[in-house]
Amino acid sequence: MKPFNLLFFALYCFVLFPAFSTDVRADENQIVVGASGKVSVKPDMAEFGALVKSVAKNADQAAARTAEKYRAVQQALRQAGIPAEDAPTASFTVSPQWEWNQSQGKNVLNGYSARHLIMVKVRNLSLAGKAVDAAVQAGADEVQQITFRSSRYDALRRQALSVAVANARGDAEIMAKAAGGRLGGLIELSVGQPIYRPSPAMDMMAMKAAAPEAAPTEIAPSEEDIVVNVSSRWRFLGASAR
Repeated sequence: MKPFNLLFFALYCFVLFPAFSTDVRADENQIVVGASGKVSVKPDMAEFGALVKSVAKNADQAAARTAEKYRAVQQALRQAGIPAEDAPTASFTVSPQWEWNQSQGKNVLNGYSARHLIMVKVRNLSLAGKAVDAAVQAGADEVQQITFRSSRYDALRRQALSVAVANARGDAEIMAKAAGGRLGGLIELSVGQPIYRPSPAMDMMAMKAAAPEAAPTEIAPSEEDIVVNVSSRWRFLGASAR
């Protein structure tokens, strides 16, 4: 196609297809509304970190001792009903341990530390306490913060979004009526990132192996909120616009 024909075709599309424009006049009266929607949910899943660690004179010994603890914790988690795919490695490190020597006036090597962190996902919340106890009794040196989630998060987020949009329209209608007019069509609507407001995580740092006869750990999270915020712009039709 020749350059002249290309230019003619572009002008033709611009003139005959104005629907691609936003069709919003600069002097048009508008109502701008921000609103939120909230849905509360009782969590049905949990996640916590189980850390095993060892210190030895050399790196190989530290790693070997930590590996032995790791296998014991993983075996205990299987017996507690946690499958291997829900207890993956989050991190593994072997690092030198330096200590200040006053007589020498410098840091000296004082062995090696090996740390293996397992992130345990509990898909059935009723098993959370059992999983924590299993990890601790099998030799986990620390059980780190436990957090809670809902398996229905996506569906609940969409529900909160629907509530937010309805609230935005309702507020816009009230504003339009109070201003002596009525609400026109929607011009623009956008959504922000959802806010997940969990209850404070249970701090379970540095739990030591409990005696077998100790009372089992109980996990009972409170309800959590999923909040979605939207921004909207609407046409405002004055009293004369009928």
